[in-house]
Amino acid sequence: MSYPADAPTYIPKDQFVKYLDNYIEHFDIRPKYHTTIESCTYDEGKKCWFSMARDVTTSVVVRYTTRFLIVASGENSAANIPVITGLHDFAGEAIHSSRFKSGATYSRKNALVVGCGNSGMEIAYDLASHGANTSIVVRSPVHVMTKEIIRLGMTLVQHIPVNVVDDLLVRLANLVFGDLSRHGIVRPKIGPLQLKAETGRSAVIDVGTVGLIKKGIIKVLGNISKIKGNVVEFESGKESAFDVIVFATGYKSTANTWLKNGESMLNNAGLPKKEFPNHWKGANGLYCAGLARRGLAGIAIDAKNIANDISSSYHA
Repeated sequence: MSYPADAPTYIPKDQFVKYLDNYIEHFDIRPKYHTTIESCTYDEGKKCWFSMARDVTTSVVVRYTTRFLIVASGENSAANIPVITGLHDFAGEAIHSSRFKSGATYSRKNALVVGCGNSGMEIAYDLASHGANTSIVVRSPVHVMTKEIIRLGMTLVQHIPVNVVDDLLVRLANLVFGDLSRHGIVRPKIGPLQLKAETGRSAVIDVGTVGLIKKGIIKVLGNISKIKGNVVEFESGKESAFDVIVFATGYKSTANTWLKNGESMLNNAGLPKKEFPNHWKGANGLYCAGLARRGLAGIAIDAKNIANDISSSYHA
C-alpha cells in the first residue's frame, strides 16, 4: 500500500504512525499488542511449531500451533553496549542511545558519545547545542553526506552503475565538507551505496555536527581502552573525565533467546547464516524477514518471497 500522493520524501513520525494504522485497517490485520514471545519450538513428530506467548498485562500464556513460523523480530531488537573494562564501575551515568531523550539534561556536563553513526552524530550535536562539553568516539571509517547528496545517489543509481555513482557522491561530499581526516573522521575505502549494499551500514546524514567538530566544539576521540571511576582512558593514552557516556553502538538480534530450533537459518548472533538474497528460508516452515541488513527494500523482498513460498506449498 503506497503512501498518499502528497506524502513528503522523509515521512514525519505522526504521518508514519497514521500510515501503519491505515495499513492495518485496510488489510484487516489484527496485531497482538502487549504480547511477548517466550519460546518457539519445532515438533518433529507433529510437524508443526509450538509457540508460547505471554500477555504482559494479564500474564496469561497462550500456545500457538502453526505450520509456518516467520522470524520478523528485527536485527535491531535489543540495545548493544560493548564490553569495556571498568564500565560497570563508571562513576557517572552510562546509557544506550535508545534511552537518550534530550541534551538539555546534560547542560554544562562532560559528555562522551560512543559511536559515529546517525544516532551518535545527532546526539553529539544535541548535547553540544544544549551546552554540554561534548566528545565523540569515532571507532571506524564513516561516510558523511547531506540529504541532498544521498537523494541524488538514490536517483542516479537506478540508471548508472553503482561505482560511478559512489565516486560522484564522495567527490560531492568532499566538496561540501572538505578533508575530514584531519578531524579524526576517515572515509571507508568503498563508496556509500556499495557499503550499504554489502554491509547494511548507512552513510551519516549530517545535521550540523561536522561544523561543530571543525570548530572544536565537539572533540573527536579514538577507541576506549578502559574506564577508572569517572575517567575514561583511550587507546591513544589520553584520559578525560566524564559525567555521562551515551553508547550509540547499535542493536542486536534477540531471536536466539526464544527460537529453539532455528539452527537451519540463524547463526549464533541471531542473524541469517546465508547471504542475501538466499537468507530468508530455513527448514520445517521456518522463515525470516528483515534480518539481512538491507533496509525496507530488503524487508519487502523477504516478505514477497515468504508469501509466495508459503502459497506454493499449499498448492503443491
